[in-house]
Amino acid sequence: MPTPKVTSDKADAHIEVRDLTIAYGDFVVMHDLNFTVKRGDVFVIMGASGSGKSTLLRNMIGLNEPAKGEVLYDGESFTNADEAARQKILQRFGVMYQGGALFSSMTLIENVAMPLGEYTTLSEAEIREIAAMKLALVGLKGFEDFFPAEISGGMWKRAGIARAMALDPEILFFDEPSAGLDPINSRQLDDMILELSASLKTTIVVVTHELPSIFAIATDSVFLDIESRTIIAQGSPKEMLEKPDADPKVRRFLTRGESDEKDGPKPEKKAEQPAGEDLHG
Repeated sequence: MPTPKVTSDKADAHIEVRDLTIAYGDFVVMHDLNFTVKRGDVFVIMGASGSGKSTLLRNMIGLNEPAKGEVLYDGESFTNADEAARQKILQRFGVMYQGGALFSSMTLIENVAMPLGEYTTLSEAEIREIAAMKLALVGLKGFEDFFPAEISGGMWKRAGIARAMALDPEILFFDEPSAGLDPINSRQLDDMILELSASLKTTIVVVTHELPSIFAIATDSVFLDIESRTIIAQGSPKEMLEKPDADPKVRRFLTRGESDEKDGPKPEKKAEQPAGEDLHG
């Protein structure tokens, strides 16, 4: 597996989240979120189920509006931008949603070509050529005319990535890219993310709770805590785990609860209690 590249401390901020509070009516999901994603990072947003990871991503890409605070791209406020300025920023990033979000009535090449037809003035021949190149980039050469129902789950995810890359975005957002994949396909997807980061110099933001992926791809990350409803740790996952004063909740998450065994004996579990901590959902 390729080694994650290390981002220099002098790298400029590509994305800034400032004093962000996310709420549904009076219910606050997350509050006082502050972090920076540096250019070229593979940045992971992690936390237990229900902590607000995907909701944070939706606020970062404009699908939801925050109750307070703002998100900036290259120092320009996306949250407070007018519609024209926001559309320009939107064209600078691509998104792969958790289910891949492919249109079942379209072939793979038609799915990838759709953003090109909507946002460019290229000819049909040029659009098809670019779409075919994007599919080849994610290992789907020869599957251009297949429909989503005719391919595997791993191929579906790769096709979703190809469509997210259609407009050559500066930033890629992936929401739970490994969800539903077996370990082999999940690892292949991790490798692809690292290769895209290294070859295209794209800034990548990933929402995930899959530990193998987190340690394989993340150059930086934040941990969302479901109880305090804010960020309780920042940095690379390895740094988080190695800190002597690491928050116990972060340590348990990053070790699947194994660190608890080192802290002394625990009461015997009841037979019906599932083994291990449930990190899915």
